[in-house]
Amino acid sequence: MDKVAVVGAGLIGRAWAMVFARAGLAVSLWDKAEGVADRAMGLIGASLADLRAAGLVQEAPEVIAARITPAATLADCVAGAIHVQENGPERLAPKQDLFAELDRLCPPEVPLASSTSGIPASDFTGNLPGRGRCLVAHPVNPPYLVPLVELVGAPWTEPAVVARTRALMQRVGQVPVTAFKETPGFVLNRLQAALLAEAFRMVRDGVMAPADIDACVREGLGLRWSFMGPFETIDLNAPGGVEDYVGRFGPLMGGITEEQTPYDYDAPTVGRVTAERRAALPLDQIEARSAWRDRRLMALIAHRRGQPG
Repeated sequence: MDKVAVVGAGLIGRAWAMVFARAGLAVSLWDKAEGVADRAMGLIGASLADLRAAGLVQEAPEVIAARITPAATLADCVAGAIHVQENGPERLAPKQDLFAELDRLCPPEVPLASSTSGIPASDFTGNLPGRGRCLVAHPVNPPYLVPLVELVGAPWTEPAVVARTRALMQRVGQVPVTAFKETPGFVLNRLQAALLAEAFRMVRDGVMAPADIDACVREGLGLRWSFMGPFETIDLNAPGGVEDYVGRFGPLMGGITEEQTPYDYDAPTVGRVTAERRAALPLDQIEARSAWRDRRLMALIAHRRGQPG
């Protein structure tokens, strides 16, 4: 049984452990903070039980969980692993130190992948002897429900390493996408940032209330975007496809983007959105609502699996 090392046992690390274990791989889970990896096993078991209840895993939760073993040390965690998935703090200095240690401990053929949401691999791998086997494999939270993984190499990352990582992600049921070069925030976050900035601008400029803007995405864009992307969407929205769509709506869309200046998340607008959200959902209910979101995602995934492609 191939082994994967998951470094960091927080929310994303636990999710990665589930992704690899449910695909039949052995997982070694380590966290710098004492006792965190051991405590993570209870949370993993509960999430696996939810997946089983939704029909998204066929094996019993305890069978999948048995493939995950907390490691006492980082060296124990990575020993014999074919892939390392790092989930450390989103701070540059700790990531540089951790990757230096991983590069020292792991054989040169083992890919070292970071789950970072926005720090480019070139910032924390440039001085490593094995920098060519380092890359970003950025998941979407939670990765055991949302399968997309962005693969982003540094300028020196070996193409074969990206290819091997892509093959592994496909093997474990994820959907990898490969960036040809580094860009701030990677791709998914840049797409999200464009929509989020416009949503805040609409509130700031008095165009629409936050709840109605959420409805525009939830009941409008989001329904199509749950099974097709923006290019396929516009390809189907004009008889002649993309070129026809741009001919019909390009001037309108272009005019809109000319108005979309950078948004600085001004305090009054953030405060208004915050107030409306807290009126709709008190802070002490966020955890329960997040669990509800995950169950809805499970139901959506189960539905999609039963539909033709």
